[in-house]
Amino acid sequence: MRPSPAEDELAAVAARAARRVAGVARLEPGLSGLASEVTRSALRSVGGVGGGGHGGGPAAAEGVRVRVDRSARPPVLRVSVDLIVSGRDQAAAVARAVQRAVRRAVADAAGSAPCSAAVSVSVLGIEPEGRDLR
Repeated sequence: MRPSPAEDELAAVAARAARRVAGVARLEPGLSGLASEVTRSALRSVGGVGGGGHGGGPAAAEGVRVRVDRSARPPVLRVSVDLIVSGRDQAAAVARAVQRAVRRAVADAAGSAPCSAAVSVSVLGIEPEGRDLR
């Protein structure tokens, strides 16, 4: 299922927040992110469907997925962040900092909409020291 424009916008907000955290070398699309990108590319080539245009587009949120769980009361924003950390930092500490920063950023972006945010962070790798590409 294609994310709604609001989900795309929140994913871009979450990605910006994650990139600002010290120790994040870069965001990476995990396997589900790669599958989503392949689907978006196929849809764009068929007829311009599935492109960005809101919230900075898919590239702005690469490595981040947002889904709104409307079955929960109040609704829950489920945010997944896939990233590579710098070899100079402790991966667990960076992941916790990303989790806090993303939760704060999406709550601010959601404004008065009553919801909570569940943020999961997957560290897919550690960038060798001296190769921080952020």
